[in-house]
Amino acid sequence: MWQKNCYRIVVKVGTSTLTHDTGMANLRSIEALVRVLADLKGYGHEVILVTSGAISVGTAKMRLPKRPTELRMKQAAAAVGQCQLMHLYDKFFTEYNRTVAQILLTDDDVADSLKADHLKGTFEALLETGIIPIVNENDSVSSAEIETGASKILGDNDTLSAIVAKLVGADLLVLLSDIDGLYDKDPHKSDDAKIVHTVTDIASVESMAGGAGTKHGTGGMVTKLSAAKIATEAGCDMVITNGARPEDIYDIVAGKETGTRFISKEK
Repeated sequence: MWQKNCYRIVVKVGTSTLTHDTGMANLRSIEALVRVLADLKGYGHEVILVTSGAISVGTAKMRLPKRPTELRMKQAAAAVGQCQLMHLYDKFFTEYNRTVAQILLTDDDVADSLKADHLKGTFEALLETGIIPIVNENDSVSSAEIETGASKILGDNDTLSAIVAKLVGADLLVLLSDIDGLYDKDPHKSDDAKIVHTVTDIASVESMAGGAGTKHGTGGMVTKLSAAKIATEAGCDMVITNGARPEDIYDIVAGKETGTRFISKEK
C-alpha cells in the first residue's frame, strides 16, 4: 500500500469534469472538487490544482455556436474562459476559507532553466503561505495545446500536470478524467473490459491506450501514459480516476485501490 501521509498533491481536472455538454461550467462538479481539495488542505496536505476548460467555458461565455477552429478565436475564448474559471474557483474556495492563486504557463516557462527556477520559487512561496496554486497553460499566448507546433513541450494539461508535479517535487499526481482508470481493453466496445489497478511497468500497458476522449477535451489515454512516465520517473505516483467522484481522492491519498495507480520508480 502506498504511503498514507503524502504531503504535496497535484490534481489535474479535465474539461469533461468541469463543463456540461453545452460547454457551460458545471457548478455542482466544480464545487464538489473544491470542497475535497479545501478539506485536503485542512488535513495538512499541500495542494496544487491544474485545470482545463478555459476554451470550452469561454466559447459558451462568448455565445459562440461551437468551439472555434481559428487559432485567434480559440485564444480569445481561452482568455474569456480563464477569467470565468478563476472567478468560480476563487468564489468556491473562498467559501471554504481557502486562498487561491493563478499561474499561467507557456513552453518557455518550463524549458528555460532560469525561468523554471523562478517558477519553482513562486510555487514554494505560495505553498509555504498556505495558498492553493491553480495552474493552466496560457492558451491566449501559447498555442502548444490548441495547435500543433514545432516546439511542443506542454501540449496538453495531462503533460502540464506531470511537469508541475516534477517541478515541485510532488508526492502524488491525480488525473481526474471521464473514465475510471486504465482498462485492459476499450470499455466502450467490450463488456468484459477490466480496470488495471496497479501499473509498475508503463511499457507493458501502452497497447491499451486509445485516442482522445470527449468532444470538449483534448487528452486521451495516450497523453495520460506520457504524463505517467514523467511523474513516475520523478519519484511521484500518478493515479487516473473518474472526475465525477472527486471524493475518491480521499481513498487515493489513503493508498486504497481506486482507479489506476502508476507506481513511481523510487517506490
